Amino acid sequence: MSLSKTHQKHADAYLEKFMIGLKRRNRGQPEFHQAVHEFARDVVPFLDDKQAYKDARILDRMTEPDRVIVFRVCWTDDANKVRVNRGTRVQFNNSIGPYKGGLRFHKNVNISILKFLGFEQVFKNSLTTLPMGGGKGGANFNPHGKSDGEVMRFCQAFMTELYRHIGPNTDIPAGDIGVGAREVSYLFGQYKRLRNEFTGTITGKGLAFGGSLIRTEATGYGCVYFAREMLGTRGDDVKGKTCIVSGSGNVAQYTAEKLLHLGGKVVTMSDSGGFLHDPNGIDEEKLAWIIDLKTVKRGRISEYVEKWGGEYHKGKRPWGVPCDLAFPCATQNELEEDDAKTLVANGCHLVSEGANMPSTIEAINVFLDNKILFGPAKAANAGGVAVSGLEQSQNAMRLSWSREEVDLQLLEIMKKIHVSCVGQGKDGDFINYVRGANIAGFVKVADAMLAYGVH
Repeated sequence: MSLSKTHQKHADAYLEKFMIGLKRRNRGQPEFHQAVHEFARDVVPFLDDKQAYKDARILDRMTEPDRVIVFRVCWTDDANKVRVNRGTRVQFNNSIGPYKGGLRFHKNVNISILKFLGFEQVFKNSLTTLPMGGGKGGANFNPHGKSDGEVMRFCQAFMTELYRHIGPNTDIPAGDIGVGAREVSYLFGQYKRLRNEFTGTITGKGLAFGGSLIRTEATGYGCVYFAREMLGTRGDDVKGKTCIVSGSGNVAQYTAEKLLHLGGKVVTMSDSGGFLHDPNGIDEEKLAWIIDLKTVKRGRISEYVEKWGGEYHKGKRPWGVPCDLAFPCATQNELEEDDAKTLVANGCHLVSEGANMPSTIEAINVFLDNKILFGPAKAANAGGVAVSGLEQSQNAMRLSWSREEVDLQLLEIMKKIHVSCVGQGKDGDFINYVRGANIAGFVKVADAMLAYGVH
């Protein structure tokens, strides 16, 4: 979609005015500002001839959450000392279905991060074609280094407040950073006890009590499926490609696993301390060791070098390693402008985001300017919430689908997301997946909001 200079100038002026107002209403929330700006710079030009959306002020309404719930969480540690944290749930938009989005437990959790995540979740969920709205929540609690008993008591205290605001037809939380299988189990157990009912109110549950196969792998697998669809537009494939992956949590682990399944060569993984580079490739045996290290032993990625060799780069990120394909799977804003320029200079021709908003706007601009295949998070990492939606369906029907059935549905959903992005993002010979994802996600939610009238 190319605009005339006059229309582009008008759109730029409108966007600047819109962002000034948004920043004034949401002071001190840089992550939220960034997410909205990245979205609005594509949607504002699209709205140029869409008077119904403008008259209803859909964009203004979309950037204001339905509600933000903030509460105190009191619990006792193993020394019987009282501890106090803050819990939050951002219920952003339920126009196309009940709120759906993860819970994040991390010392740096704040309202800006949760609003950015909730805002992104609205359009990510819209792209999946499943009936899910968007939300996000969490607490400034760090489970790292805590005993199982401490984590259990915190989760029970957290759910004792949250349970009154969620439900299978209202809001369905899931896991995120700091909230894995252990935490989800404690949270769901407390919800079940408080409500005296067994419903699919939380996703990411254990297989023994309503969880779905492939859920743990879903975000990583989906990220690679989306990358394969992008490569397919250029008659290319993953096989034989050198791939760099950041992170070593769930998303990174299963991104690496699926890349290996498809014949890619993974040479990096990382954590908050630094990254490892194994020029010989992280094969399935090495990856299984990493998964055990991070999920069972809760160790550091630096330990890999002692076992398998390679190089460890303390305090650094992997973006300087030459590659064909890059998969940022760690955290927000981990890939900056200079990193993007280095990737392009080193021959990288595809970036698929496994984490939420891992690339800065400046980095995204570098990729788009250089015609790099770039899969934005709201499209490329939608696999996790897609399988969460499938878990909801299984819970509602009291069914459990096979691994093959869920994986096939995940693949089909990622293909549909790709088709939607191409439909709205094709610009001549180039496909702008950022624009495509933003506009395709927007239209479905906007049409539902129009249908409801003003509220």
